[in-house]
Amino acid sequence: MTAALRFDPIRLPGECEQLRKEVRAFLAEEIAGGTFNPFKPNREDIDVPAFCRRVGERGWIGMTWPKKYGGHERSFLERYVVTEEMRVANAPTRRFFVADRQSGPILLKYAPEHVKMDILPRICRGELCFSIGMSEPNSGSDLFAAKTRATKTDGGYLINGTKIWTSSAHIADYMIAIFRTSQPTKENRRHGLTQFLVKMKQPGINVNPIGQITGQFEFNEVVFTDHFIPDDHVLGEIDGAWKQATSELAYERSGPERFLETYYVLTELVRAVGDKPDTRSAEGIGRLVAQLHTMRRMSVSVAGMLQAGKEPVVEASIVKDIGTVWEQQLPHRVRELAAFVEEDAGNRETLEAQLAFAIKTAPKLTIQGGTTEVLRGIIARGLGLR
Repeated sequence: MTAALRFDPIRLPGECEQLRKEVRAFLAEEIAGGTFNPFKPNREDIDVPAFCRRVGERGWIGMTWPKKYGGHERSFLERYVVTEEMRVANAPTRRFFVADRQSGPILLKYAPEHVKMDILPRICRGELCFSIGMSEPNSGSDLFAAKTRATKTDGGYLINGTKIWTSSAHIADYMIAIFRTSQPTKENRRHGLTQFLVKMKQPGINVNPIGQITGQFEFNEVVFTDHFIPDDHVLGEIDGAWKQATSELAYERSGPERFLETYYVLTELVRAVGDKPDTRSAEGIGRLVAQLHTMRRMSVSVAGMLQAGKEPVVEASIVKDIGTVWEQQLPHRVRELAAFVEEDAGNRETLEAQLAFAIKTAPKLTIQGGTTEVLRGIIARGLGLR
């Protein structure tokens, strides 16, 4: 093997449990105030800027970042708790989540100081939305096949090409994207990619929404035509973005959001079954909860390794792979178990509506954060199997 596979046995400390109570109380207030309905994942209130600002006021965006940039210097494990509670409650976090999870950390590492001082505090206040420009037509999750070009010009670069499956690009203020600044070499096909900070809603950027079978528009095609990016928006090393992207994907692929996307159907099934389930229901729910607990322990472990300054790329890929398969299969398994629920169960209508939505949204989960095939290639390479 080229790398030792390791999931450190991490347990959440006491301060995390106190934080969990605070987050739950906050979310209960938001739900009671009508900000969002946790029982309707197919709702239209997915983008709620005021909610995002209130989360920022609580100090729950940029939690691990330095205070000089608006952060709070708290632990990755505390951030994990906030993410977990937000996801379980189906809170409308879309506007700030990508910036908090991965865009901010990339800017912290690679952006010029004046850019960090300008943008990071606004992220922490819940004022900015970020998208990620990686996938392209005809390349999918093969990052190194990117062809969108960044051509050097006076004072910066001109961008021409297309990114696709770009979540939230239609509402994003910024995008962190990878463009080709030179051709790959025979010795290294990863060479020639550079990471850029892109200010959206500018000339030369056209965002085309991609409809989903659910009726929602989360993904987008982003077309660049001679879009100008100044030199001070280059992030990190010219032609060396692959190193940076590898680190970034450890943040993107390991969190609880990677297996809790359809979690709501499980809790709704438990409500429908009640406190006296039959043997079939009890066994089925028990298996699902045991699987969920295992994935959660693995995900917490990755959070602990990030806190320790490690880059658990292979472990994060495993969490994403297992989590995606589980959350895609979950609605189908719940539907099988729901067949034995009494017709007069009080939440039967809600459960059926959630299942109808979850089954339709499940296919897109493979695209988010890298396809299963690419993830398994990363895992195999990391273990020395290819």
